[in-house]
Amino acid sequence: MSDRGRGASRGGGQRGASRGGGYQRGGNSNGRGGSVSNTGGSGGGRDQSGGKREALLDLAKYMDKQIRVKFMGGREVVGALKGYDPLLNLVLDDCVEHLRDPEDHSRLTKESRNLGLVVCRGTTLVLISPVDGSEQIANPFLQSDD
Repeated sequence: MSDRGRGASRGGGQRGASRGGGYQRGGNSNGRGGSVSNTGGSGGGRDQSGGKREALLDLAKYMDKQIRVKFMGGREVVGALKGYDPLLNLVLDDCVEHLRDPEDHSRLTKESRNLGLVVCRGTTLVLISPVDGSEQIANPFLQSDD
């Protein structure tokens, strides 16, 4: 066995007698710092019995159907859902972006632009809804100025 495996010093001043010696973060002994124990916490939202967790959204029923997607920052697109993954990255075909009013970002204009095939990153999604089966209603919480 070489001197390296026995903890011999390599010349200059080293903090510990062997590699990985000295101060360690996290209180573990693997020499890499951080925490290695996986006790406590929520377990990432998984079932504690070790089974698979259910998907929050069942996007399979919207395959090849028109959906509306709103993004962080206010952009809004409509397209046919062609694919998705567990991170909610979406693939939309025949996608159309509905442009917002430059003065009032809460309003959509009549203008739109065709985007074609689009990959939507899941971390930027705010809302996913089917186009058919949804309708715009008056705000029931709006107070009238009587």
